[in-house]
Amino acid sequence: MGDCHSLGDCDDNRIVRLYEYLDGALSLKDLTEVKAHLEHCAECAEEYDLECIIRSVVRRSCQEIAPDTLKSKIITRISEIRVESGHA
Repeated sequence: MGDCHSLGDCDDNRIVRLYEYLDGALSLKDLTEVKAHLEHCAECAEEYDLECIIRSVVRRSCQEIAPDTLKSKIITRISEIRVESGHA
């Protein structure tokens, strides 16, 4: 990955590589290459920062626990649908 400014804007492949970097799905060589690119490309660094924020918010929101009353209503409704459809 070179300098995005000298190549025009980053293409979709660069963004995919950024996601792979965040997911820990790159080889050591590719990991080093993407990390070096992020140090020299403000556009990709900004995309990286934004994706980190999004992932953090999603991670926090996934830790919320549904109230027991909601769980009961869902289980009851699933049971009702099964009875109505004859799959009880």
